[in-house]
Amino acid sequence: MEIKIYSDILGVKSSEIASFTDKHPNRNFFQSFDAYQLFNTVDNYESLLLLAIDDNKIIGSLVALFIKEDSRVKGFLSRRCIVFGGPLVFDNNLNVIKMLLIELKSVAERKAIYTQFRNSFDLSFSNYIFTKTGYLYEEHLNVIIDLTKSEEELWSDIDSKRRNEIRRAEREGTYFKILQNEDDIGPTYEILDEVYRRAKLPFPKKSFFEFANQKLKYGTFMIFMAANDEKIIGTMYALCYQDTIYDWYAGSYQECYNKYPNDLIPWKVILWGKQNGYQKFDFGGAGRPNVPYGVRDYKKKFGGELVNYGRFEQIHKPFLFQIARLGYKLYQKLKY
Repeated sequence: MEIKIYSDILGVKSSEIASFTDKHPNRNFFQSFDAYQLFNTVDNYESLLLLAIDDNKIIGSLVALFIKEDSRVKGFLSRRCIVFGGPLVFDNNLNVIKMLLIELKSVAERKAIYTQFRNSFDLSFSNYIFTKTGYLYEEHLNVIIDLTKSEEELWSDIDSKRRNEIRRAEREGTYFKILQNEDDIGPTYEILDEVYRRAKLPFPKKSFFEFANQKLKYGTFMIFMAANDEKIIGTMYALCYQDTIYDWYAGSYQECYNKYPNDLIPWKVILWGKQNGYQKFDFGGAGRPNVPYGVRDYKKKFGGELVNYGRFEQIHKPFLFQIARLGYKLYQKLKY
């Protein structure tokens, strides 16, 4: 056995890569070949795909994103490597995981201030390998809703106050719709751009989502909307992959909170997912255990299970990391 790690994948058929990532037991959109291609279209993003190959057969893969912000100073201080999902390795071979981590580190040390793994499945079996290669583990929660339950069970799992707000949304004339016309991307993008500007968080350009809508296989990128009086007032951008729906980006106009779009949309997406054969709705991050977090409180009111897959983080440039963290905290405190 002579395992080699490749970052140059030109000699490997895309169909072979997709076959490996799509059939792995821990498969997820963010470690798919589609994700690797998609994120290479975003300004200030660069995706890296590492492959572990033994005897001309793929036995491991890892998709990592190198991200930075627009301006020169912010770009320099925001350089980071993010791995959504985690390494996909045949039989969870620890030696292959170690080889992938070592190769990633050799690239990330040159391009990023830190690397962070945002795990979407249980990687506790490999904690020792991550620790030996310089990572620290931090607990971090996600909310997963089981769509194999009956509609009645899903409804009863929702907090009673949230159920009342879903009913009230409909009484207020708010209704659910799914993107049918590409022109609807504009109004939904404006909503999310406002939400992320208000939160002072980075958000991709509109062209990225237009590309996702055009290039991803039909039904992978879904835009769900809430409207009232023929105006789109809230949206959820979701990724549908294999048996899972991922809540990617979501939000609504602040002045329309009294129309309850943020209550109606998740419930309708849960129903849509169940009706279309999906088994899980990944509601996304829910913060650290035992640390108050409003987003977790909001998500938990829709039912679901809190899972603690955690995160791994390695700082490559400690001094720049401290400067960047202080700068980010200052930026968060500033008003427009």
